[in-house]
This record gives sequence, structure tokens and C-alpha cells, in this order.
Amino acid sequence: MTSLLTRKKDRIDDLAERGESLSRDAFRRLSRNPVAILGAVIVLLFVLVAIFAPLLAPKDPYVRYLIDEVRQNSPLPARDGFPLGADQNGRDVLSRLIVGARQSLIVGVVATLVGLIVGMLLGGVAGAVGGWVDTVLMRFVDILLSVPSLLLAISIAAVFKSANQWTVIAAVSIVSVPIFARLLRGAMLAQRHADHVLAARALGVQERSIVLRHMLPNSLSAVIVQATLTLATSIIDAAALSFLGLGDADPNRAEWGAMLGDAQTYFDIQPSLAIWPALCIIVVALGFTLFGESLREALDPKNRR
Repeated sequence: MTSLLTRKKDRIDDLAERGESLSRDAFRRLSRNPVAILGAVIVLLFVLVAIFAPLLAPKDPYVRYLIDEVRQNSPLPARDGFPLGADQNGRDVLSRLIVGARQSLIVGVVATLVGLIVGMLLGGVAGAVGGWVDTVLMRFVDILLSVPSLLLAISIAAVFKSANQWTVIAAVSIVSVPIFARLLRGAMLAQRHADHVLAARALGVQERSIVLRHMLPNSLSAVIVQATLTLATSIIDAAALSFLGLGDADPNRAEWGAMLGDAQTYFDIQPSLAIWPALCIIVVALGFTLFGESLREALDPKNRR
């Protein structure tokens, strides 16, 4: 145990002597981690496909090219010009998968950002003020955490009269609020008794400055890492809501969850219609999870050698 502590101290001293920041060391460790590289490649490809979806899609995802060949609303197998076949409305499946990446990215990013901002407000106020304010806010957060995330998202989405893209974002973002609130509150409570915070108080620094300049900045790393992991959950929850019919009411909109839900009727005829959107959801969620977990390990001082 003593030798392990000695090695960690020597490592930190070595970083200090070379003038290397902990963030730069974390980046170097990420670049040497094959799991982090794999996750980053998946995330980068997903983002690029989502941004340039209109240019990458070989056909218009909303045009019913083969509607005249569809019989009894049955999907069509792969053929020339349609490498993944056509859906029950004669639309190109590959083009809809590519354009669906943009929809998943928009919902996932916006929902995560909204949940992050609201959660940080609740957690920051609770951790900074404490007392009865902390008690009231955390009891509200505990109520949200007591309900399974997907069940809570379904309940929130069902409250709205008409389902659309914004109702999905609202439902998914509310689910992520208690996660960020609890995490930031715990990090700020840990910072409350840190040496630099106690020194600032001893010097007579105002409490507001201590919170904004010392406690909050040193508590954000864990929240940022959690946001990366929450992106994966947000994409899965949004797809689940669309799969259950609580997503965008527009049947023409290309979205992976809705495509997966529509394909269930034709699974015995053409299972690939369900397999492809399911694989897209799994791979993208896996990419964010791998990168987020690797980022957490790289930023954790306990894992430094």
C-alpha cells in the first residue's frame, strides 16, 4: 500500500516538474486507450453522418419510389439502387437510416443539454446554499429518481395532447435532470471542505465568489463526463418513445425508433427492416458509452499511475 501511494505521488510530482496539466495527461491516456479510440470513432462517424445526411443519402427518404410495386403494404427486398430494400411505402431504407441519424442526434443532444442545464441549476443551488433549500430540492430529485427512467419518460410523454419531436425532448430531458442535479450537488458538497475553499473563506472572500470561482469549476468534470454517458441513454429513450408511438406523430419522418416500430408488423416477411435501425441504435449508444467510461477513467485521479 505504501509503495502504491509512493508511485502515485511520484507520478504527480513528475507531471508537476514537466509542467503538464492533468487534462493534457488525461488526453494522452485517452489517445492510448483502444476502447476510447473505438468509442470516439463511432461517435465521430455518427456525428458526421448526421450533419451531412442530406448529402450522403442516395435518395430522398420521403419519396415513395417503389409504391407501385408494393403489394398489400409489404416491404420490398434489396435490389439495384436499393441496397437495403424498401419499406412498406416504397421508400429507400438506407436513405431513411442515414437521415434518421440526424433526428437521433438532435433529440439526444438537445435533451441532454436541457437536462444538464436544469440539473446543474438544481444541484448547484442545493450544494451552494445547503440547509432547507438543499433538503427540499433533493427530496424532489429523490422522487424523480424513484421512478424508472423509461417509465417516467413514457408518463411525461403521455401527458401531452399531441406527440411531436419537442414532447420527446421534454420527456427525455426531464428524466436526466435528477442525475445531473444529484451528481453536481455531491461534488459541490465535497468541495465545500476542500483546502482551497477553506483558505478562501479564511481570507474573507465572498461566498458567491467562492461558489462560482472555486467550488463550481472544480465540480464540473464529473458532470461533463456524465453528459457523455447520458447522451447514449437519451438516444435509447427517444427511440423507445417513438417505438411505442409516443414520438413524432408525422409518419413520414425518418427516425430509428419509429422505423423499428413499423417493422414489427413485417418481421416475419423481412426481418432486416427491424434489424438495421436496431443495429444503428445499439452501435451509437455503445460508442457514447465506451467513450464516456474511458473519459471518466482518464479524468479520475485515483486511476493515475
